[in-house]
Amino acid sequence: MDWTALRDRFRRAPLRPPPAPWRPVPAQKTSGITDVGFGRPSRAEGLTAPDLLLVASSTGRGVFDCASGQRVYRDHEETYPDDSLVREGIGPLEGVQVTMAGLWGGGLRTTTDDGWAVHLVAPEWPAESVLLSKDDEPYRGSNWWHIHREEACELRASGFSPSGRTLVIATACDLVIYSRGVERRS
Repeated sequence: MDWTALRDRFRRAPLRPPPAPWRPVPAQKTSGITDVGFGRPSRAEGLTAPDLLLVASSTGRGVFDCASGQRVYRDHEETYPDDSLVREGIGPLEGVQVTMAGLWGGGLRTTTDDGWAVHLVAPEWPAESVLLSKDDEPYRGSNWWHIHREEACELRASGFSPSGRTLVIATACDLVIYSRGVERRS
């Protein structure tokens, strides 16, 4: 494999939104993000989807409903350990231990059961880019989309929810959520 050509291919790839069935979900503005993690709700009244995202930031924690993008719960407590990869949930995630990914490590799911995958590449190291592929890999194939390029804000985490319905990209200063219905694999 010609690694220089591959790096140039990733470097030149234009930013494109994910294809259908993915749709952007406008999330409430948040900044100072340190880490994120998906959790199953301990109580689900008033929620539009089972995918909940716990977001930890320099000013507290929030829980986002990934179908609507709405922050459904917020606290301003800074008493939790900053470098833990597991955090205690709040609000609808109260009593749930949420595995986190972000500034101190960890990771979200990189594949779904029906063939979607996210890949991190760094053709302009140390800045990272997020690629999304479907039943292919960007190193050899052409069925991929360049969906995020790290610019002003450091990438914290990217990946899928356990259900595969949500794709999240968290940076130090922004939260990007994509949602979809579940496809049937043929």
